[in-house]
Amino acid sequence: MLKLSDILIEHKEVQSFTELTPLIQDIARHGERFFRIDIKPPYPDTPNDWEDRLEAAFSGLIR
Repeated sequence: MLKLSDILIEHKEVQSFTELTPLIQDIARHGERFFRIDIKPPYPDTPNDWEDRLEAAFSGLIR
């Protein structure tokens, strides 16, 4: 199971929510099947609906 906290730790180069979304998509495309949102992204541009957006990116609803 992929956890958001693990992604943020592993990819310290990501500096914004805008950069995080395509990274989540890329990870999902490479075969990860489960995604757990265990923390809120610490970026100033994190929107109010961040959980929905990350779930949509992981499930492929955002292209």
